[in-house]
Amino acid sequence: MAKPTSSPTTGPPATAPATPVWQSAAYTVFRDSLVQGPHTARALSRQALISNYQSPANAFQSPQVSFKFSVNGKDNEMAPGQDHLFLALPAVGGAALETPVIVFGQQSVDKRPVPANQYLAPNTPLTIRLDLRPMLAAFRKQGYYTLYNGQKLYQADFMHVFVAGNTAPLSWDFDNLINKPPLELKDPDGNGIYETTVVLNAHSDQKSTAARWQATLDVSAFPQLTSDFPLLDALYNMALEEAKRAVEPDGTFRTGQEWAGVWTRDISYSIILSQALLQPEAAKISLMRKVTPEGRIIQDTGTGGAYPVSTDRIIWATAAWEIYLATGDEAWLRQVYPIIKHTIEDDEQVAYNAQTGLVRGESSFLDWREQTYSKWMQPVDIYQSENLGTNAAHYQGNVVLGLMAEKLGETAVAREAQTRAARIKQGINQHLWLEDKGYYGQFRYGRVHQQVSPKSEALGEALAVLFGVAEGSRPQTVVARTPAMDYGMPCIYPQISGIPPYHNNAVWPFVQSYWGLAAAKVGNETAFLESLMAVARPAALFLTNKENFVASNGDFAGTQINSSNMLWSLSGALGLVYKGLFGMNFQADQLTFQPFVPQALAGPRKLTNFRYWGAVLNIEMVGFGQGIRQITLDGKPLPDATIPATLTGTHDIRIELPNTPLASSAQNKVAHHVAPPTPAVRYAAGTLAWPAVESARAYQVLRNGQFAARTTESTYAVPAGQPFSEYQVVAIDAQGFESFASEPVVPEAARHTQLVEIEAATPKSSKAYKGYQGKGFVEINKMLNRRLTVPISVLATGLYALDFRYANGNGPINTSNKCAIRTLRLGATQVGTVVLPQRGVDEWSDWGYSNPILVQLPKGRSLLALDLEVANENMNGAVNEALLDQLRITRVK
Repeated sequence: MAKPTSSPTTGPPATAPATPVWQSAAYTVFRDSLVQGPHTARALSRQALISNYQSPANAFQSPQVSFKFSVNGKDNEMAPGQDHLFLALPAVGGAALETPVIVFGQQSVDKRPVPANQYLAPNTPLTIRLDLRPMLAAFRKQGYYTLYNGQKLYQADFMHVFVAGNTAPLSWDFDNLINKPPLELKDPDGNGIYETTVVLNAHSDQKSTAARWQATLDVSAFPQLTSDFPLLDALYNMALEEAKRAVEPDGTFRTGQEWAGVWTRDISYSIILSQALLQPEAAKISLMRKVTPEGRIIQDTGTGGAYPVSTDRIIWATAAWEIYLATGDEAWLRQVYPIIKHTIEDDEQVAYNAQTGLVRGESSFLDWREQTYSKWMQPVDIYQSENLGTNAAHYQGNVVLGLMAEKLGETAVAREAQTRAARIKQGINQHLWLEDKGYYGQFRYGRVHQQVSPKSEALGEALAVLFGVAEGSRPQTVVARTPAMDYGMPCIYPQISGIPPYHNNAVWPFVQSYWGLAAAKVGNETAFLESLMAVARPAALFLTNKENFVASNGDFAGTQINSSNMLWSLSGALGLVYKGLFGMNFQADQLTFQPFVPQALAGPRKLTNFRYWGAVLNIEMVGFGQGIRQITLDGKPLPDATIPATLTGTHDIRIELPNTPLASSAQNKVAHHVAPPTPAVRYAAGTLAWPAVESARAYQVLRNGQFAARTTESTYAVPAGQPFSEYQVVAIDAQGFESFASEPVVPEAARHTQLVEIEAATPKSSKAYKGYQGKGFVEINKMLNRRLTVPISVLATGLYALDFRYANGNGPINTSNKCAIRTLRLGATQVGTVVLPQRGVDEWSDWGYSNPILVQLPKGRSLLALDLEVANENMNGAVNEALLDQLRITRVK
């Protein structure tokens, strides 16, 4: 137990030794303070907080710097697992540190041993030098340079060269190197030697927060909270102030202090947590900002050009419904109903997988590619994935549409929505549930064949419980067995090797809040109380509701991007009070109380001036436990602890809890762990081979997504002449944790494949495009080739995978909104959606393949058609284009 002292910044008064409200190996919470090692936050009153928190100095960092070079922000210098190594030790005579001149693609390893107890000195400048002369010579000779993986980099596409690495300010986040100018190497004298100087272990990187928060805004119009816990009350009031500060002059929500503008998923998750209750008008205005002129919900962020690589825009529907539940605004209901209906109809055509019942698309809110997906996965592979959180959001979106349709008398629409919801729910439980782990897998992924990533995904697990996807004993099991760390629920677990904290190795308070509400729903007192504390701790120490923090050390510094006054973080803190402690359950025509107060938080608490439809409620609650011993409305018993939505005026509610200890409950507390790197597998002469993976103790070989063999070797013999097969390899460490499966490899691929040239070449502009096959390519856009027919012929009836070789240089791989989309038809029958994500800014000679679409083809000739249909509109509206070079037809079965 922490020892109290008399200092106002170090803990409770010495004259009154206090019993902790909650305690873990990492930090301790008292009624009026929180202590984490040398750091203390304290409530001076319900209107003032102080904190002495400072990010821990990075004093014990290894001097060994691991790095590699990157052309155009892609991981394209050497195979995964191959890095340059340099020992950044002080040079003799104080000379400036610089690497050797390293030839691109040739590994440079500093073989000096790392001295014992030798650490990287603060503010160490390092000049990194790169020899690009062989690449430049290849450009002059043949117009392109062949990268390690066989891909051709054309001179016209060469724009930037960066350094990525493991020591700040270096980063392994290749997609965002463009946003870090010091990491770009330059060649000012034109001699082909590029260089940059970075400052390692910079003291300027050490960050501290404000020392004091003092209430300054009038928040009396909001619900007021008082209890016997001054620290929690002060944090509630700080969240109210930040909520008020989050509303812009135009009436919309600002996503965070560092995040201007309205973002679909951020505001939606915030509205569901508490902003529908707290600031419904700002919620309405904000949601309507995220609607296209055609009346569809906007997918404003996501990999490879946003929609449909990312499809979690549908969470907007649940937020819109939450506003109706909180306000009873019928006009609002009628306004949002057609938007949700039409959006789901488009999604059903573009992203729903009839075979699995699941919806395709990137992990909800985890839209920073390498932070949650394997590096080999291109944006089109991410579109192919079927993620837990995104599917939970689509399930609830259909539930919401069904409820709206019933209320508006649209019975046929209601039935269709209910059918879709049931199909998604069944798909989640059939394809993502991991019986041996007791929670759902992160996502299904692969190419023609898929398997489940066994990582947990905290938001998806929570939503599966809250939305009712998990049934029977599964909700309790999910909450008890999903991995939790000392500072909270990591977004994913275990972590991904070589990726800095942001979604990887990070806790997001809004996710923790959803987790807390899931814990309350299933009556897990341990998980609920720890969630309350995991949200309170960073807010108290940092004196703001930060966006995220590092899961392994609890610090806000060290994540790739962060913001104070973060809308969904503060909304979560408030939601845990309204929907957690007070247990407010909002339904279409009533409000039911289902409070849950852990025994450690026993005592009286009041929530006054709470507005619900036409009523103002002053709520007093005493005791602890789950369930209600007695509840009154204006002194009279309140049947079923439920008030009708028709109630008007001001009323007093008193709730007495049972004061009965709950049955013991638990969380699956785990240590920080990094999974093995993903194997890089190649096929040649009947053998799969891969470099040995560091930390791997064994390898699992998959054939068509299913277990084929286990080996401790780094090779695997493949029989010749077998039917079409996709092979992948998973590395397994000593603790049994798995890497991602490697990129699928098809032995003897040419034997199963035929290529159809798409030749009507009309160059996009006067610029010369390189790298296409045959005589040319076809441009498709909103004006040209809105319907493109492709005659094909196959030798035998069977199941085939169809995909297109294409280029899309309309934007970067990690953002923007210009993914090209087309509907594929066989004759008049729709057989799938062809997704052509962006591959780089103006990189029109960077060719890749679209998603494979499985089609049963008859023997002989058939006619395929690519159509631009209403559902194929992307989020840009004006630009929906790509270059098509070939159709690849692969016999699968």
